[in-house]
Amino acid sequence: MTRTWQISDVTEAARARIATARLAAAYGVPPVERARLTASLGAQLRTCLTKGGTWRLTLETGTASRAAAGAGEEVLHAVVTPSPEAAAAGQPPWRVTVPCPEAVADVGVGAVADDPAELAQALLGADEDTTLVLERLTEQEGLVEFHREELQQTNQGVVALHAELDAAGRAQREAFAAERKARTEAENARRRLTFLADASAVLTASLDHHEIVRRLPELLVPEYAASVDVWLFDQDGDRPGPAHAAAAVVAARTGRPQYAAAHPGGLPGVDDQPPSALAPDRPLLCIPLPTRQAPLGVVTLSPPGERWDPDDAVMLVELTRRASIAIDHAQRYQHNRDIAETLQRALLTELPAPPGLTLAARYLPATHGLNIGGDWYDAFRQPDGGVIAVVGDVTGHGLRAAVMMSQLRTALRAYAVDGGSPGQLLTRLHTFLHHLQPDLFATAVIARFHPDDPTMTWAAAGHPPPVLRTPDGRVRTLDAKPGAMLGIPLRQEIADHTVPMAPGSTLALYTDGLVERRARGIDPGIARLADALGSFGPAELDADLEGSADGILRPMLSDSERDDDVCLLLCHLSGTD
Repeated sequence: MTRTWQISDVTEAARARIATARLAAAYGVPPVERARLTASLGAQLRTCLTKGGTWRLTLETGTASRAAAGAGEEVLHAVVTPSPEAAAAGQPPWRVTVPCPEAVADVGVGAVADDPAELAQALLGADEDTTLVLERLTEQEGLVEFHREELQQTNQGVVALHAELDAAGRAQREAFAAERKARTEAENARRRLTFLADASAVLTASLDHHEIVRRLPELLVPEYAASVDVWLFDQDGDRPGPAHAAAAVVAARTGRPQYAAAHPGGLPGVDDQPPSALAPDRPLLCIPLPTRQAPLGVVTLSPPGERWDPDDAVMLVELTRRASIAIDHAQRYQHNRDIAETLQRALLTELPAPPGLTLAARYLPATHGLNIGGDWYDAFRQPDGGVIAVVGDVTGHGLRAAVMMSQLRTALRAYAVDGGSPGQLLTRLHTFLHHLQPDLFATAVIARFHPDDPTMTWAAAGHPPPVLRTPDGRVRTLDAKPGAMLGIPLRQEIADHTVPMAPGSTLALYTDGLVERRARGIDPGIARLADALGSFGPAELDADLEGSADGILRPMLSDSERDDDVCLLLCHLSGTD
């Protein structure tokens, strides 16, 4: 189907527009597409009338190209061909195509009246589709506005949700950062406490203050300090010593830690000082070694980096305090040990040299610990010509034991002036000690030799038994039942024992430090002493009893350190087998 209109004025344009609308409606063009067609055609016709001349409108139906979308369906083509004048000026034809869902074989458009009233009525009828479209558009605008409001509210909700998520993410990140910081601080605190505990154990393990001073830099360098200098006041004495930083002198005078650097350190409990003239380019932390009376010295440290962490500085101050306690204890221990050992040796008597009897004694203090002051030996003459030889051991150690040992030694000598057998002397010592020091005990063994008596009388109170070597080289232990320890809260009479003592015989009196070992007990040690005493020939004992005493000590003490005093007293009757 093809329709053609010639358009040269407004009336012809209106008729063509109305005919196009009726033809599109007849072919089932949707109202929206129909309105678009008539609106765009009307605009094009107005343009044509403005340019003048005669234009031609052609409407035809056909099938859409296969290359186009919806190929094979019916469409309506509208073409406005320009006037010869416009075509000569290069004006191209105007074209538009709309779908025809309800295509018909042919339709009559009918003539459009020339009467103006009828033409207006026809125009109004042709614009019904436009009105319908406008109503549809109004409805769509309402829906679009509604959806726009919903979209705006949704957008606001999404923005709020994003803000909440961002705040939650920020809070979570802050919580994670706080947790990491807390975990790091806890780990650092645990590391410092572990180091402090381990270092304290190392420092307090020694009773030698020189060893403690040597170990302190080894513990701190390089993790907590680049260098460590320990200044002990009593080491310099009156001799000129090395120069010390002014901050160290201030720390010694005030008893407070000092920090010397170009900038304040901000360390808790530490006073700031100007940089040291001895080291102006590096910070110094000077910490006194405090005691109850006055500082023992000052520890001066330089940082492993540019400066110290405040928590590390607090730990260093605490470690220095513990080191000071360890050094103070070590110095007091050494002082008391020296006093006790000096007193012990001063009270050990010079052995007599009676006719026919040779004596040799050895006293060795303990090699470690304050286990000195309780072991003693003595030998002296009685008025009747007899010789008393005694070895004893006071319980406890240190100054108190040394003083008690001296009192027992003096009391025994006083009692022996009046005579009396070894058992009687021990009984009197038991009573004396019980009344003098009820909480202190002692053990002792006494042997009495007399030039007119071929026997030796002895008695023991809680003491290891004497070991006797006869002239024929046989050795036996004098293990007759001894009395109880001296000083225990019991009344006792300690018995005497006698044994033949031919010339060439040797009696060994000793303390438990010579024979007792913690892992093996005392009996194996006594057996070893008997073997050592039996290994000498009679000539050796007659010729060099002092060397024989050394020969006994070497094998007896070579297997372990001495954790107790050692006393050995050899009594040898001169003569041959």
